[in-house]
Amino acid sequence: MTILQGLSAHYDRLAGKGDAPPFGYSEQRISYSLLLSLEGEPVDVQPLGGSSAASAGRRQPLRLSVPQPNVRPGGAVKPNFLWDKTAYALGVTRDDSQQGWGAPRRGEFEAFKEFHLCMLADSDDAGLRALTAFLRAWRPEDYGLLASAKDLLDKNVVFRLDDGNLAFLHERPAARCIWEDQTSISGGDEGLCLVTGEHGPLARVHPKVKGVRGAQSSGASIVSFNEPAFNSFGRRQGYNAPVSERAAFGYTTALNSLLSFDSRHRIQIGDTTTVFWAEAAENEREAEAAEDLVSLLLVEGPSDEQEASKVRDKLQAVAEGRPLTEIAPGVQEGTRVYVLGLAPSAARLSVRFWHVDSIGKLAARLREHWHDLLIEPDPASSPPAAWRLLCETAMQRKSGNVPPTLAGALMRAILTGGAYPRSLLAAVVGRIRADGDLNAMRAAICKAILARNHRLQQGKESAPVSLCEDSTDVPYNLGRLFAAYAYAERSVAKRNATIRDKYIGAASATPLRVFPLLMRGYEHNRSALAKAGGQRAGSGVRADRAVSRIAGALPRALPRSLGLEEQARFFVGYYHQDQAFYAKKTGAEGEIRQSRESED
Repeated sequence: MTILQGLSAHYDRLAGKGDAPPFGYSEQRISYSLLLSLEGEPVDVQPLGGSSAASAGRRQPLRLSVPQPNVRPGGAVKPNFLWDKTAYALGVTRDDSQQGWGAPRRGEFEAFKEFHLCMLADSDDAGLRALTAFLRAWRPEDYGLLASAKDLLDKNVVFRLDDGNLAFLHERPAARCIWEDQTSISGGDEGLCLVTGEHGPLARVHPKVKGVRGAQSSGASIVSFNEPAFNSFGRRQGYNAPVSERAAFGYTTALNSLLSFDSRHRIQIGDTTTVFWAEAAENEREAEAAEDLVSLLLVEGPSDEQEASKVRDKLQAVAEGRPLTEIAPGVQEGTRVYVLGLAPSAARLSVRFWHVDSIGKLAARLREHWHDLLIEPDPASSPPAAWRLLCETAMQRKSGNVPPTLAGALMRAILTGGAYPRSLLAAVVGRIRADGDLNAMRAAICKAILARNHRLQQGKESAPVSLCEDSTDVPYNLGRLFAAYAYAERSVAKRNATIRDKYIGAASATPLRVFPLLMRGYEHNRSALAKAGGQRAGSGVRADRAVSRIAGALPRALPRSLGLEEQARFFVGYYHQDQAFYAKKTGAEGEIRQSRESED
C-alpha cells in the first residue's frame, strides 16, 4: 500500500468516527470571532480558545472545522470562505507605522469582499445578509475602534450573528449549502485517481501539510510540481500524478491530524517527524489498542516514576518475547501498523522512511534491535528510544545537531531488521574520538552495529555482551589494555586531563604509535601505586594482573592503524574492562570495591 492510500484509508476511519471534518472542511486555529448586528455593524470581538499549563498561561486558538482554505502558491491572493486572517477579513495587517497596522498592499480585503458579495448574493439568511452589509460598509481605517485591536491583528477571524444563536456563520445551514455547491463544482480536469482507482475531478494543487518540524509554518507539500522539468506529456502541476480532489483532501486531512500539536501519534527523531497509526479490519478498539502499544514502543515514556515503572515492565515483557495479548489486552498480532517519517525540504516534504507491517512483526523487530543493543552493565533501566541513540552522535548531545538523514536511516534499519547505517557508526566513533566520552549508550551502539552486521554477513554474532577475557580479537583487547592503563592512572591521583581525555581517539586509530607512550606512563603509575600501600596498592595489583593477562593475548607487533569497525571493537573492549574494575566482587576478592566516584 502506498503512502497516500494508507493516509486516505486512515481519513475514512477518522471520518467514520466523527474525528475528521467532511470533504470541503478543515480544522484550523481560530483566535477571534467578530460579532455582527442584524444590520451588519460590528458589535464585539470575542476571543476563542483558552490557556493551559502547557502553554504557560498564553491563550491558545480554538480548533474549528471551517471551509477548507485555499492554497496560495507564490503568495497568490485567494480569500477563504467565511473566515480568514485580518488582512483579508478586515483589510489590516501589521506594519511599522505609528499605530502598528495598515492596509495590505495586494488588495486582500477587496478580494475577500468581492468573493463574498458574489457567493452570498442570492442568500436570504439573516446572518449571511448581515455579513454582506458589513463588508459593504466596513472601512479598514476604523479598525482601531474594535475591541482587542492589537491582539486581533493578523489572527484568523470567523463571524457570528448577534441573535442569541451561538453558531458561527460558516456553521449555518444556508452557508453549508452554498459551500457544498461550490465544492461540487470543479474547474479541474477529470481522470482516474491513482489513490482510489475511481474517476473524478483531479486536484491541480494539493492542500498543505502542517506540523513537520523545520518546514514552512504555512505548510508544505508531499505531492507538488512547480517547474517545467517536473512535467511530462504536457501535464501541469498535480495532473502529473493524478489524485482526485477528495483523495487529496482525505490524505492531507489525515496527515494534518496525525501531525497536530496534541497528537499521540507523532514523535520527533532527529530531523525526522515520525507519525504512526494502525488499521484493523473490523474492530476499532483493536486498532486503538495497537496504536497505544506502538506509542509505548516508540515514544519516550512518562516522567512520572510510577507510570514510568509500568512502561518499563511492559517494554521488558516485549523484550522477553511474551505474547502481545498478554502485554496489551485487545491487541492482535496481525493488526496492520503504518509508520511514516517526514523531513523538511524547502516548500516540500521529504519521505525519510515508510513502513507497513503487522504489530507482531514490528514488536519482533524492536525486540531484535534491543537485543543488539544489550551490553553489560546495562546502560538504561528500559530499552532506549531511537532519538536517545541519535543524540549520542550529536555535538553537545543536542537533537538539532544530529547529522541529517541519519534518523531516517536508523529507523529503517530498526523497522526492517536490516543493517544499521554505516553513517551511524562513523558518527558515534567520531564523537567518542572528539570528546573522549565513552559512556554506556555509545558503547551499546558500537556493540549493536558490530553484532547485527556480523550476524547478517556470517549468520552469527561476534560482539560480546559482557567482558570476554578469553577473546583473541586484537582491537577488543587493545581497548581492554587502554582501560587498564586508565584505571591505574585514576588510582594514583585525580587529574584534570587524563590519558582517556588525551589519547583515546589516537589509541583507537593508530595503536602502534600511541601504546608505547602509554606503556611508559603506566610503569610510572604502577610504581607509584606500589609505594602508596593500602587500598591504592590493591588497585595497582588489579591493574597489573589485567595488563599481564591482556598483553599475553596481543601479538608482538601491534597494528599500525585500525579501521572503523575495529575502532568500534576497541571501544567495546574499553567499556567492558573499565566497568569490570568497578564491579561488585564476591568470594576470594572480598568486599565491594570502592566506587569510581570516590577514587576520582
